[in-house]
Amino acid sequence: MSQPDSANRYRQLAGGYDASAQRTMALRRSTIVRLALQPGDVVLDVGCGTGLSFPLLLDAVGASGLVIGVESSPEMLALALARERTELAGWPNVILIESSMENAVLPRTVDAALFNYTHDVLRSPAALANIFRQTENSAQVAAAGIKHPPRWLDPLRLYRRFKSRSCYINSEGLDTPWDLLTGFVPDLRIESTLFGSGFIAWGQYRHDVPE
Repeated sequence: MSQPDSANRYRQLAGGYDASAQRTMALRRSTIVRLALQPGDVVLDVGCGTGLSFPLLLDAVGASGLVIGVESSPEMLALALARERTELAGWPNVILIESSMENAVLPRTVDAALFNYTHDVLRSPAALANIFRQTENSAQVAAAGIKHPPRWLDPLRLYRRFKSRSCYINSEGLDTPWDLLTGFVPDLRIESTLFGSGFIAWGQYRHDVPE
């Protein structure tokens, strides 16, 4: 699906995003813990949406750290409160960038990258290459999202696909959504969640791994 189609999809979702995302806040917290962030770290929130991860990331990196949120949807950043949330909280160390991940230019290299429910980014070789060109070697990486349940759970498989259809534009790769990430994170570890219909993946980026 084209970039305009993607923008239109997320424009429709923006208003109710926060309410729907509350269901997976525990998974979001667990994923951020896997980043093992330290005070002073610079962390990239890939597809940051409305900024729900910002408080958790800021707690970890502290006042000396930096959170960079990239989001392709202006509605997610503005209408659905990412900018307003940042301004009201008075966070001086949050930078918001409106861009596709394929084209995003970060103000500095990052020490960690969070991919929270960003299936389309995980399935884009161009987006991943652009992200990791701007990432420090040995950076911590963590991802969470949906995947197909095991084949023996076919009824759940169909239900999960129906319920999560708004979480992605491209349904390709739902059996192993993380497999392109392993080209950059060779020690990637995978934990199944949500009765096999979700996952957390984490590890360290290595720049000397062939893309």
